[in-house]
Amino acid sequence: MTLASETTTTTTATTANTANTVQLQLTDGWFTVCDLAVLMPGRGVAALLPDGHQVALFLDRTGRMYAIDNRDPFSGAAVLSRGLTGTHQGRPFVASPLLKQRFDLETGQCLDDETVRVATYEVRAS
Repeated sequence: MTLASETTTTTTATTANTANTVQLQLTDGWFTVCDLAVLMPGRGVAALLPDGHQVALFLDRTGRMYAIDNRDPFSGAAVLSRGLTGTHQGRPFVASPLLKQRFDLETGQCLDDETVRVATYEVRAS
């Protein structure tokens, strides 16, 4: 399964010391998702978007944030925010907690099946 090209965009941002909230770039502008304090390195957070989709947010130990679709394309379950994070060849990924496929947090590309990708979102701390 491959998602339409319009659903993939850039995904990373660096947190600022004065930032309080996490925002995602949606088609109609920036949307405030949650307080920055909710994000913890190595743990995902799920958030509901205005259109009913879920997004999985991650913060790494260097302060970079990532936002991808929370839906696992292999199982159909909204669980990617519960996955384990790591790196592969220097690229950050999350592994689905169900079937263990790994998804690049920057591009959404599945590292275990090149025909599969999840949507990514531009994210910033504001």
